[in-house]
Amino acid sequence: MSQYPKITVIMATYNKVDWLSKVLEGYKYQTYNDFDIIVADDGSTEETKNLIDSFKKDYPVNITHLWHEDLGYRRQTILNEAIIKAKHDYILFTDGDCIPREDFVETHAQLAEKGYFLSGGYCKLPMNTSEAITPEDIKNQDCFKVNWLKTKGVVSSKNKLKLSAKGGIANFLDVVTPTGATFNNCNSSAWKSDLIAINGYDERMQYGGPDRELGERLFNKGIKSKQIRYKAICVHLDHARGYKTKESLDRNLAIRAEVKHKKKTWTDFGIKKKQD
Repeated sequence: MSQYPKITVIMATYNKVDWLSKVLEGYKYQTYNDFDIIVADDGSTEETKNLIDSFKKDYPVNITHLWHEDLGYRRQTILNEAIIKAKHDYILFTDGDCIPREDFVETHAQLAEKGYFLSGGYCKLPMNTSEAITPEDIKNQDCFKVNWLKTKGVVSSKNKLKLSAKGGIANFLDVVTPTGATFNNCNSSAWKSDLIAINGYDERMQYGGPDRELGERLFNKGIKSKQIRYKAICVHLDHARGYKTKESLDRNLAIRAEVKHKKKTWTDFGIKKKQD
């Protein structure tokens, strides 16, 4: 598989060791192993470090724990640090609550193409199903099988379709889906050079669209997107969103409106700051 790019997987997390444990379990069983992981940690307690250290002892790929102090929601800041630290030319973004199917990294590697970023989604699980998944279920890939999931809770028709689609059917569904091929933190990948060229994430942005805004600047830069939501599969574990506020959503929408109106490709609030 040497024709495919080496990948750095950047995984955002904050104080959710039970979910992060399941996600790291998922990356143990990937069919493509030419990748490493950076856990981009927005200020979690020692518990998260201890969990990552325990995985590091016997893990098929290298894991780096990148942490900064908890000064409130600064996810975009730690993600920018992770972009800089990434060893490889291609970066796959995901979250510490999204368990990857065994072909997840390979799918991104196979479909990576200069001039494009890849846009995937997720299969959102209810809380009772999220809690029921064990390491054994991940190893056996049961948690990606519709019939198994049905025994643990409700499976939406959308998820049934995503989890069942293979080969040509998955390709067809990715072509006809009305969902836009936007940049989604849970399941998107891009060339590091393209991310640097637009100065990474806008660190003013909080919950509600910072990934979309980054994608919009990539589009303005001339980078296109490919839809892979039926091919690159991960299941999203349920959680509350206490950091979601109307104020942050409104501010983010204003930033995105300016990016669209002025066709901006660069943010002054990204990897490099105005004074740099």
